[in-house]
Amino acid sequence: MDKPAAQIENTDVAIIGAGPAGAAAAAWLARKGLRVHVIERTQFPRFSIGESLLPQCMVHLENCGLLEAATAGGFQVKNGAAFTWRGSDTAIDFRDKFSPGPGTTWQVERADFDQRLIDGAVAAGASVEFDTRVDGFHADPVAPRLTLIDAQGQSRQLQARFVLDASGYGRVLSRLAGLSKASTLESRCALFTHIEDRIDCPDYDREKILIGLHPQHAGVWYWLIPFSNGRASVGVVASQDALQAAGADDESRLWHFIGQEPRLASLLARATPVRDTGRLEGYSADVVSLHGPGFALLGNAGEFLDPVFSSGVTIALDSALRAAPLVERQLHGDSVDWQAEFEQPLRRGVATFREFVEAWYDGRLPRIIFSANQPPRIRQLISSVLAGYAWDLANPLVAASKRRLDALAASVTESSVPAAQQPDT
Repeated sequence: MDKPAAQIENTDVAIIGAGPAGAAAAAWLARKGLRVHVIERTQFPRFSIGESLLPQCMVHLENCGLLEAATAGGFQVKNGAAFTWRGSDTAIDFRDKFSPGPGTTWQVERADFDQRLIDGAVAAGASVEFDTRVDGFHADPVAPRLTLIDAQGQSRQLQARFVLDASGYGRVLSRLAGLSKASTLESRCALFTHIEDRIDCPDYDREKILIGLHPQHAGVWYWLIPFSNGRASVGVVASQDALQAAGADDESRLWHFIGQEPRLASLLARATPVRDTGRLEGYSADVVSLHGPGFALLGNAGEFLDPVFSSGVTIALDSALRAAPLVERQLHGDSVDWQAEFEQPLRRGVATFREFVEAWYDGRLPRIIFSANQPPRIRQLISSVLAGYAWDLANPLVAASKRRLDALAASVTESSVPAAQQPDT
């Protein structure tokens, strides 16, 4: 006698991944009365980088009903970005910007932040299943289906009316549906850890992320993200070859580079690590399409650029809050043009961030940011993009990013930027 086929479970919306994009979409859709089931490969809470948010995130958190849950975390307030290069320091204040909207946000330990968001989505009516991976996918415009493997190795089928992939670096559907394509950005590597920072410098501003550039090596940069509990996230980004040549292991490589940046070396002279050094490499990714029959890709599951301007969570939340209303409309029988209503507008903002990332690595943006006597209006336009308002077409640096950045960089004289130091001998 043939073995009976396994019963197929059903839901309205299946969401792969319980990070910020998945939680935001789940909360929004559940509040509309839809059955939402979130599948998460890991157990929460879990460590993640991407700890410095942008003010645009606050709008999205409020719109999906998760702002109150996040606020309860008591996270470190962030009001801008500080930069250090060759002994010179400057800062951009997000409260002084061109675009309307919040000018402050948070710097968060993601284990706590993400847990609060997914708990908020569950409180809104979504269900979540941890320690379960997606092993197969069948695309269909009305009944897409996932194959799930639980912690005990048991396999089952989950059929939905729509699937959202918020799996982040796992990029589940881009892999299973054959959508991956190479990023246009150069492959780089990040080394990072958490520290008890013990910073006692009176002019250190904990309400800003500190971004440092290596004094001699173009393309090598650092982040220092302070948290509200006296700890901080610190990391360095460089080519894999540069990192490999800097020490015998990742911990020594990270601290070798930190020792070469004067401001960071001074601030972190008494710091002690509280976790092992982590490594993330080959993180830039893209896909041929952000949607298909019965599915769409959110945040890093589609395209990820680079960590330099902390755009990851902003793009994740933006994609979730663009997709969720379209899913609701489609499930209520409306015709949705996913290319025109989701992919094209989402990619416009991502393209703005990409232009800023490319200008950062080719040196145009550091020249602009560190130039002396910069007109306040230019500072406000830059502040808006770095605060996450990369979809505000009223901003000339959004509407024509490359042309405007080219012109600004060309207008900077050599005497108005930090002079190169002599390399260490």
